Amino acid sequence: MSPMLSMMGSSLRKTIRAFFAMMLVLAGIAVASAAAAQGSPEKRIALVVGNAAYQAGALPTPANDAGLIAQTLQAAGFDVIGARDLDQNGLRDAMRDFLTKANASGPDTIVFVYLAGYGVQYQGDNYFVPVDAQIANATDVPLQAVRTSDFTKSLAALNNRGSIVVLDAARANPFVQSNQPLAGGLALVDPDANQLIAFNAAPGTVAPQEAGPYGSYAHALAEMIRVGGLSLGDVFDRTRLRVSDLTKGAQISWNASKFNNAFTFFDRGPNAPAAQVSSYDNAAIRTKAIRDFDERDAYFAALDRDTMRGYEDFLAAYPNDPMARRVRAIMAARREAITWRETWVADTPEAYWSYLRRYPRGPHVWDARRRLEHFEAALEPPSSFTVIEYDVPPPPPPEIVYVDRRVLYFDDADFGYAPPPPVVFLAPPPPDFVVLEPPRSSVDLYVLPDPVFVPVQEWVEPPRDVAPPQNNIYFNNIHNTVVNNTTVNENGAAPTAPGLTTGQKLGAAAVIAGAGAAAMHVALPPSVQKKAAVLQKQTPAPAVKAAPATAPAVAPSVQPQTGNAAAHTLPGASGQPLPPAGKVPNNQGAPQAKQPLPPAGNTPAVKGQNQVAKTPAPQAAPSVKQNSVAAAPKPNAHGQPVNPATPPVVAKVPPKPNAVVNRQPQVGNQPHVAAAPPRHVNPPAAQPKPAPHVAVQQQAPAPKPQAQPRPQPQPRVVQQQAPAPKPQAQPRAQPQPQAKKPPPAPQKPPEKKKCGAPGLPACQ
Repeated sequence: MSPMLSMMGSSLRKTIRAFFAMMLVLAGIAVASAAAAQGSPEKRIALVVGNAAYQAGALPTPANDAGLIAQTLQAAGFDVIGARDLDQNGLRDAMRDFLTKANASGPDTIVFVYLAGYGVQYQGDNYFVPVDAQIANATDVPLQAVRTSDFTKSLAALNNRGSIVVLDAARANPFVQSNQPLAGGLALVDPDANQLIAFNAAPGTVAPQEAGPYGSYAHALAEMIRVGGLSLGDVFDRTRLRVSDLTKGAQISWNASKFNNAFTFFDRGPNAPAAQVSSYDNAAIRTKAIRDFDERDAYFAALDRDTMRGYEDFLAAYPNDPMARRVRAIMAARREAITWRETWVADTPEAYWSYLRRYPRGPHVWDARRRLEHFEAALEPPSSFTVIEYDVPPPPPPEIVYVDRRVLYFDDADFGYAPPPPVVFLAPPPPDFVVLEPPRSSVDLYVLPDPVFVPVQEWVEPPRDVAPPQNNIYFNNIHNTVVNNTTVNENGAAPTAPGLTTGQKLGAAAVIAGAGAAAMHVALPPSVQKKAAVLQKQTPAPAVKAAPATAPAVAPSVQPQTGNAAAHTLPGASGQPLPPAGKVPNNQGAPQAKQPLPPAGNTPAVKGQNQVAKTPAPQAAPSVKQNSVAAAPKPNAHGQPVNPATPPVVAKVPPKPNAVVNRQPQVGNQPHVAAAPPRHVNPPAAQPKPAPHVAVQQQAPAPKPQAQPRPQPQPRVVQQQAPAPKPQAQPRAQPQPQAKKPPPAPQKPPEKKKCGAPGLPACQ
């Protein structure tokens, strides 16, 4: 038995060992798979839309704001697609394209959506308005705008790591100017699971009008995204404080979050300076009672928490503080928004009657009545009905004054101006991010503007374990000055930025020189890109590129001012610019040149030198006749009838060879003038030899009246008529024999008079 037992014991031990070995292998596989799952890089995608060119009235900042946010997200490793000025079809197609992309990206994807433009609320839902919307009545909203809740619920159903949806759209809109208006601002909403929703202004309020180049909310959000190490909630909490700081309390942003996963846009490097708000980040100070803060810090503590309880604690501790009226207005808007949200969720006649009893002149009165009409119920609350219970108590009397208006603004001077936040709550912005340069306006269809990139602070590092898109110039150069490819091509160098060394600037320029323009711009959604291609084919490309082409083309703007000088500055280019300059005076002054042909008729007979003589001849004659007829020297000053090409030539020809002037193509253009003078050669032929010199002398004083505005043609005429008798005696030999024949006739009579001379016979 003992051997058998020993054998059984050995086999049992082997079985146990094999079992544990298998378990270890399975455990190793599970750990490896979990590690592989945890080690998979995070993907980041974003959709950015900026609608500004509305048919109902253009907005100055949304397109620029979208470009700024898109660039900031690119630096944070997001694969961004975006567009500007989308109509309804383009907007719906872009959202559909993005949902397809998000679905294909996988479960390790973070989604960011930013919509800037006009937003409206209608019956409890928020709508983003396309640029071609025509909303005359409230019932037009669902037909003309895009409901954002449909889009956010589709994102939440993708089962990714989380989604962030930002609506920079709470503005005073020009729609529905009737006696049944829409409620102002955006409606309070509840985010879906693992989602954050943010507004540029608190529900029921609107942001003030801003001239730009960027809105306060986009500016503040871009600044806080660039701060390394901030959690997602801290980014939007500090954005609210910065927006209040930039607008002096006129705008209070809002966000609600159910985002559960840890997320940071940028990482905080080891060389980061000591956090100035470290005490604020402590959980103890966030749970500190409002009454334990002093008056100034208590307001910012309540604003940072942005809860009804925090605002109530502030009013209880400091009811007479200058910020008390502002806090009451914030509470009034929030209470009414919560009341309406719960009314809309209940969606019963009793719920709408309950709202109307609490807010008989509230901003959602017409929404409640429209829903009662839908239920075919009485528009006014009956004497008895079941009042629903709200999570917030009815408004106290001091709040009613704030909600008895359709739109609530926080920029009212009665609320007082909020002071800047203490450093313990919010550090001052980086010096190079206080004033941002306006972006270059995009000339391509639907393409977002490209702002001038401001380097991220040196202690901020790119996010780890992120798979950025290929050729992401901003992500790979967050500490360098990155500029548009068009800027480099046009200016030849990147603009300077404070705090950068020469090496960094040269490195940035080299980076951009080697990068394509496509890597610098935000890619269009596929459907929008196809639409842009079709429109560009229908519309000639020069029509779109006319604006940028005219900017660098300085020559056309200079030529009208100094047309002759500009035309004669290119005599070496085959003389092409010169003929138009010569033809203009000939065409314009042709009828005037025919009148002075008799005095100029002696000069055009010779082609070599009379070109110079031709120019003063028309100047002399028109100067007398135009001044007498038009009685204004301006035509002569502009040179329209006086051959404007000559004065600039005189100024430029002396330092350059005169042969260029003698070889002017005007020789070929003025045979018409040379052909006319021979008709008048006979009248001056009766004049003796000195007649040409006398004619020159008469022409010389003739330009003297014009010698004041154009003194240079006179010496030119004299200089080139002086050499005329020297070498060109041969060309003038033809008129000289004709002039010599008349002298022998008068010489014969003196020979006959010799008969009466002394020593000769007397004349009979």
